[in-house]
Amino acid sequence: MSPDRPRLRRSTLVVALAALAPTALAGWLLVSVLTGGSDQQPPQVLPLPSAAAGDAKPSTRAGATGSPAVTPGAGTGKATVPAGIPTAPPDPRPRGPLAGRTVVVDPGHNPHNFDHAAEINRKVDIGTTRKECDTTGTTTNAGYTEAAFTLDVARRLRSALEAQGAKVVFTHTGERAFGPCIDERARIGNAAAADAVVSLHADGSSAGNRGFHVILPARVKGGAADTAPIVGPSRRLGERIAGNFARSTGLGPSNYVGGGTGLVVRDDLGGLNLSTRPKVFIECGNMRDPKDAALLTSPEWRQKAAQGIANGIVGFLGG
Repeated sequence: MSPDRPRLRRSTLVVALAALAPTALAGWLLVSVLTGGSDQQPPQVLPLPSAAAGDAKPSTRAGATGSPAVTPGAGTGKATVPAGIPTAPPDPRPRGPLAGRTVVVDPGHNPHNFDHAAEINRKVDIGTTRKECDTTGTTTNAGYTEAAFTLDVARRLRSALEAQGAKVVFTHTGERAFGPCIDERARIGNAAAADAVVSLHADGSSAGNRGFHVILPARVKGGAADTAPIVGPSRRLGERIAGNFARSTGLGPSNYVGGGTGLVVRDDLGGLNLSTRPKVFIECGNMRDPKDAALLTSPEWRQKAAQGIANGIVGFLGG
């Protein structure tokens, strides 16, 4: 081999590098002009990487030379939203068959009425006569109060109705000193422009008298009372509740009032007489009968009771 050939190979490499240098500089100048990066430094001619260096992975840092920025979520199958594009806010409107409807739930009596005999015995005008502001309600033989029962069912009923999209208004939550009085309970439903009002109760009849019944307003007119506009829709509401309550709870209609229909019409209840909205009372069972009392004191049964009432309201309102 000729001793001159190695020198020629090195000369050729030098010439090639010299030829590439202007090209690299020209490329840098073009990039600088296009990007406005006047503070960038001209590229350096680096030595060729070794085999070990060639195994290194390119940087994924956004903006790294020769490496694209990594988009969050890329390769995960999840849709990504480019930065700066606003997303639609969640729709705050309630959804469900009762969306846009208002239901007033009236838990009968008040746990604190026992401590305010004078206040609840005060007479109030119910249009056709005057009656006591409120009463204590009844209890089971073991002391479970009607007021505790009605508040528990009311809370369960509220959850069931709100799940269907309804706005639920309570006449009270058990936190006030007593009452409200029966005339005020009616006014709360009227002021709320309720699509339906249900007053929750449990009866205190003698042992052996079993079952539930729904109380409907009679046609009355006198003073502030005029039930003519609500008699028809209140009956439809009561019929829906009675049927669904029986199916949900397994408890039959009253065997002592209503002739087996589970429906009773009364003209002496201020909460009905003064209402201008479709309204019913429901006596969910007889607290003085041991068999009914066993149901009324069961949380599982009270949940069924609340669901049955809710299903009746949904059916009445066309949900």
